[in-house]
Amino acid sequence: MKMLNFAGRNRKEIFRDPLSIVLGIALPLLLLVVFTTIEKNAPLDTFKVENLTPGLIVFSFAFLTMFSALLISKDKQSAFLTRLFASPLTVMDYVFGYALPLIPLALLQGIICFVLAKFLGLSSSFMDISLSILTLLPIALMSIFLGLFLGALFTEKQISGIGTIFITAVSFLGGAWMDISMLGDTFQKVANALPFVHSIQLARDVLTQNFDTFNAHFWWSIGYGALALVIAGLAFVRLCKR
Repeated sequence: MKMLNFAGRNRKEIFRDPLSIVLGIALPLLLLVVFTTIEKNAPLDTFKVENLTPGLIVFSFAFLTMFSALLISKDKQSAFLTRLFASPLTVMDYVFGYALPLIPLALLQGIICFVLAKFLGLSSSFMDISLSILTLLPIALMSIFLGLFLGALFTEKQISGIGTIFITAVSFLGGAWMDISMLGDTFQKVANALPFVHSIQLARDVLTQNFDTFNAHFWWSIGYGALALVIAGLAFVRLCKR
């Protein structure tokens, strides 16, 4: 119950900065319109709506990393966390108390992107779209937990720079709107070692009812999500000992 009360407080804090939320949702929608318009005039497989939408959703999840990191860094700066550490909350209470309010935002980002995609010509069924969103949830959780880790370690000013680099890396190394093979062998290997490209490709395959690649891609997201949860927990343990 204490953890849920803490999560409720964090939800209110998140919605006190609606501009950031709007940016995290509006920018992927704008890019979806722009790239699908380009595809009509210069057909490219990457810019087809069924390929582009999952990539832009994963791109939008990168903003969740910024949101969660900034929320914690602001709480550190205001000494709120220092006072909170005197409460009976456990480390996992802190982690999930910050993470839970961001999960509905992740779902909202995915749903809105797919609604727009339907208007732009996406032919996948409601069931396929729902399954695709579910397969994207692990990467959303990974993004949130990573943000908690960064927020626990760095200041608000440092987060702004790190977050920008992270968002840029996701857009390129995830193959959100470009074929990663164009980056060359070295960067392609780096991209394949990260979870973003696997999550995007799995969501694309699910939209076309191709489940043959499920095991080849899904466990990358699960593994990185679990790793992000562990390092976020360790970062909070470090904070508690200060």
